[in-house]
Amino acid sequence: MAGVGTTNFDCLEIKTRSVEQTLLPLIKQISSLVEQHGTVGALRPSAVARVGQAVNVAVERFVTVGEAIADDYPEVRQGMYEACKEARQAGGIIEQICEETDEEVLPDRTTLVRAARCLLGAITRVLLLADIVVVKQLLLAKDKVSHSLDRLESVNNFTEFVKAFSQFGAEMVELAHLTGDRQNDLKDERRRAQMAAARQVLERSTMMLLTSSKTCLRHPDCSSSRENRDTVFCQMRRAMDLIHFVVKDGVLNSSETSCRTTHGEELESDRGSAYACMRHLQHLLELNKVTMDHSCQETLPAALEAVLERTQDFTDSAYTSHEHREAILESSERLKTEVDHLLGLYANIIDFEGAINCPEVESSVSACINSARDLSRHLSNAGIQQAQELSTATKQGLELVSSIRQQALMSDIDRLHHTSNAFQDSIDHILEVCKLLRHVAVSETLQVSAKFTEINLRVYGPQVITAAKTLAAYPGSKIAQENLEVFADMYQWLVSDVTTIVKDVLEASQAKPEKQVYMSLPRPGKHGTTSKPLKAVRLDTEEQEKIAKSGLEMKLITSEMDAETDKWQESNTQVEENNDIVKRAKNMSAMAFSMYQFTKGEGVLKTTQDLFTQAEYFAEEANRLYKVIRQFSYQVPGGANKKELLENLDKVPTFVQRLQFTVKDHTVGKAATFTKVDNVIQETKNLMNVISKVVTTCFECATKFGIIMPQRLRVPCASLDGRPLPYKLEFRGSGSGAGRGAGGEGGSSSGSGTGGDNKGGGATGQDQSL
Repeated sequence: MAGVGTTNFDCLEIKTRSVEQTLLPLIKQISSLVEQHGTVGALRPSAVARVGQAVNVAVERFVTVGEAIADDYPEVRQGMYEACKEARQAGGIIEQICEETDEEVLPDRTTLVRAARCLLGAITRVLLLADIVVVKQLLLAKDKVSHSLDRLESVNNFTEFVKAFSQFGAEMVELAHLTGDRQNDLKDERRRAQMAAARQVLERSTMMLLTSSKTCLRHPDCSSSRENRDTVFCQMRRAMDLIHFVVKDGVLNSSETSCRTTHGEELESDRGSAYACMRHLQHLLELNKVTMDHSCQETLPAALEAVLERTQDFTDSAYTSHEHREAILESSERLKTEVDHLLGLYANIIDFEGAINCPEVESSVSACINSARDLSRHLSNAGIQQAQELSTATKQGLELVSSIRQQALMSDIDRLHHTSNAFQDSIDHILEVCKLLRHVAVSETLQVSAKFTEINLRVYGPQVITAAKTLAAYPGSKIAQENLEVFADMYQWLVSDVTTIVKDVLEASQAKPEKQVYMSLPRPGKHGTTSKPLKAVRLDTEEQEKIAKSGLEMKLITSEMDAETDKWQESNTQVEENNDIVKRAKNMSAMAFSMYQFTKGEGVLKTTQDLFTQAEYFAEEANRLYKVIRQFSYQVPGGANKKELLENLDKVPTFVQRLQFTVKDHTVGKAATFTKVDNVIQETKNLMNVISKVVTTCFECATKFGIIMPQRLRVPCASLDGRPLPYKLEFRGSGSGAGRGAGGEGGSSSGSGTGGDNKGGGATGQDQSL
């Protein structure tokens, strides 16, 4: 039975791999078509037609594999056929558009982009349906292992046990294969770490399951041997629950209940570390600094309370030094005072205009952010200090395990009891450090690793004592001695895990992010930048393949917004020559395009640091555009159009902050860096999508209500003696003729930008913004 299941899944795996292999050429063909259309004036109609044909051929190959999966799996057959049909139709439309091209009439850019987006939507549905089949196969394998565990737990003799364990071993091999593949495919860092933790528990617990079950069968009246066995069964079922939780992306298996009453709460609290809560608080404060939104009176108190609650784990720890405890308490009180002051200011502010005209609010927000950073630093120092002192506790614990072995063999019950108490104290110390390490770990992988190492140590550590009690009761039992050795080995593994986590946390906390050598992306040596090269961290071919689809989706959004702004400028040439919204929208589009090129290994962005720097400027430009459109929205009459504009506009600060926090997220290692690159592309795409909707709605409102868009005017300046100055003053006005200063909105005035070529949106060295 297991062999048949494995064979079926191998066939599915081959087909899903075929889907992935046909996906990249298809994305490249669509990308080529959209890009070449951007320079279509240089293309011959025959070339455009060939690209369209290539897209349709790639679509046909892709859907053929999808239909083969549909033929074998009835549960997704109907949906898969429909998605393949939709993809095939979209491919045909694209080919038709390209074939109709002649020397005089070019294919409509908007129509072409929309057809490409429709095709990508259908492709995504095919991938999701294929993934549903993979998930069902994995959960089926997990259920087989669960049933085998139930059978193992109920056997009463060695013959049945050997037979059941043999089947269990075969099914565990299949589950290990499937979960390993799934772990490699997961993009979410936290889910990947959770899957790794679950697989590790299953792998390490198998030998303990064997020896504890044999000991229980050999000594059925011994309560300690039964406790050993029941604990292993419980932990293995918890691990399979975790696999289900990860595969279903946060959904617990409610059909089974055992010893896991609080397991769901443990899994859901993965992000409840002090570091995560502090980041959430700082995110709200940074967001508030942008929006000046007095609705923070509802969100800030809860976020602050979550942070202060986590600090109690540090102050209550018996191993925290007096100096660190006092520093944490003082910083906590200062943060609480600053937040209370900010909330008091907002209680007297009515609207957005009142907030931006109150300088005390901005200074109060800055004070809150600084206080939060101080508290975060003190928490990190306290956790790191305990981590550095952990070696003494781990060494002592290993020595105590050796003593427990000897005393159990000699049946020295009194000394064993005394040593066991000391060993439990050592475990408690290590658990305390694990808890603090999870609080201060800067990556989700380390947080999850620390959490599950703590759980496993809390569960399996005391089982060394339980196994020793069994051996002390039956000192001549070989199987009881073997059982103790296996549990002692598990403890040593867990101590080694703790040591590794300590090392990783210390390295991550001490490592400094790469310096941003230049603040925009001109060629080195221009506009006050340095020629010192950045560390060359590039995406390899495999990584480019993984990220290609997200990059293309962002490119299509960019093309759609370009088409809208081009239409607007063509129909409003005189009035909109200096349209600030159009200029900023096109600037963001250019930045997004350069980031898309990076996903293909092309363009001016050569390294991952280039990408992150560009993303920072993209977020800053989005923030400036948000402020310009916020002012524009005051001129729009109330109604459905204004409601739609504000609904989309209010999303911008959130997406800006998400992108900024993603860029600032500290990473260590190649895999973590690629995950960060992928997340940056995703967040940029999300922000670009909402910006596109906002800009389109602005144009509709301006046309419908006859509103003149915000203008950017450049005025030549001269000194008192009539000599021209080497810069210009820049003003931005609205339809009412009221000028607004552009400093801090119109771009940097430090000369760090690159003028028209600058994708960071800064002013050139020859312009100065007021």
